Amino acid sequence: SDGGKLLVVPMVGSHWLSMKEVVEKLSERGHEVVVVVPEVSWNTETTEGYKVVKFPVTQTLEELDNTF
Repeated sequence: SDGGKLLVVPMVGSHWLSMKEVVEKLSERGHEVVVVVPEVSWNTETTEGYKVVKFPVTQTLEELDNTF
């Protein structure tokens, strides 16, 4: 396909783990990808293949851990 622009807003946890490889492949194929994640989250490390935009949240990592 022709390279396009994609906005990805993954859910916290395993949803991102299954999406990460797809997002990286789309980026490799010429898509401009922006991933929007909360400042406090699990497993949302970045690579050079896509841009990450973080938004502020009031929850701490400890509170997130306790929720689950």
